[in-house]
Amino acid sequence: MSQIKNSKQRIAAVLIGLFFATFVFSQEATKSHTFSGAITATNNGISLLPTFSLGKPAAIFDFSIKSKRWSFDPQLRFSLEGKPWSFIFWGRYKIVNDSKFKLSVGAHPAIAFKEEKVLSLNGDAKMILNAYRYTATEIAPNLILSKNLSIGMYYLYSHGWDVGTTTNTHFVTLNSTIANVKVLPETFLKLQPQLYYLKMDSKDGYYVSSTFTLTTPKSPFAVSSIVNKAIQTTISGKDFVWNMSLIYNY
Repeated sequence: MSQIKNSKQRIAAVLIGLFFATFVFSQEATKSHTFSGAITATNNGISLLPTFSLGKPAAIFDFSIKSKRWSFDPQLRFSLEGKPWSFIFWGRYKIVNDSKFKLSVGAHPAIAFKEEKVLSLNGDAKMILNAYRYTATEIAPNLILSKNLSIGMYYLYSHGWDVGTTTNTHFVTLNSTIANVKVLPETFLKLQPQLYYLKMDSKDGYYVSSTFTLTTPKSPFAVSSIVNKAIQTTISGKDFVWNMSLIYNY
C-alpha cells in the first residue's frame, strides 16, 4: 500500500508543478513568450531512447513555452488505457542561436511508470504501478548546411535515483535532418536519421534509427514513423522497433 501511496503522491506533485509552471509562464506569453504543442496518437509508444518502447498504443502530449533563448518543454506520455507511462519536464537554453550554427543545453527531472507484480499480505499476486525518478542533462550542437539540411550531435546523461532503475545512462548520437522533400503536391517529407551509442551501467550497444514525417503546409496534422535497428548490443530489448503516429500540432 505504501508503494501505491508514494506513486500517487509523486504523480500529484508532478501535475501540480506542471500546472503552476505553465500558469506562471502563460502570464507573460503575450509579452515575450510563445506557446505551442502537439498531441500524438501512436500504435507503439517509443521512448526518448528509441531502442525501448511501451509495446502498445500510446498518447503523447507535448507542450513548449519559449522565449528568445529559454524554453520549458514538458512531455506527458500515457498508454491508451489511460495509465501514465512517463512524465518529462525539459528546461532548455540556447547558448548559440545563429543562422549557421546552434548550440543548446538542457536538463530535466522525469518520472517513469512501470507495472509490477507484488505479493499482498495474504499471498495473492497483484499488479501495481510504481513510479521511478530520473534526472538528465543534454547538449546538442547543430550545423546548418542549407535551408533544408543540417547535421549535428546529441549527448544525454541520465541518472536513476530509485532501486531498480539504471543508475547511469549515456546516449550519444550523430544525426541529420533533411527537410521539405516534396513527395506530392503540397505534401512534404522530413527525414531525421541517426546513428547512436547507448550505455546503461555496464551494458552498451550501437544502433541506427530514423524518423520520417509527412506534412502539408495547410494542415495541422502530420503522419510520422520511427524505426530503430540494433547493430550490436548487450542491452536487452527488441532487435527492431517501429511505430506509426498521427500528430496534431497547435
